[in-house]
Amino acid sequence: MAGELKITLKKSGIGRKKYFTEVLQGLGLTKLHQTVVRKDTPEIRGMIRKVSHMVVVEE
Repeated sequence: MAGELKITLKKSGIGRKKYFTEVLQGLGLTKLHQTVVRKDTPEIRGMIRKVSHMVVVEE
């Protein structure tokens, strides 16, 4: 798995369990519609899987 993933926050973490906001912070997403680029690693994929209903991922 080489390359990068472009991750955009589409739904807010407000009103959700603290766990979800902590995962979003771990990905570097703090503001709505913010986009970050992360390396495509199994750890990042796992974090994305946990908040898949809140983010959009482009390869």
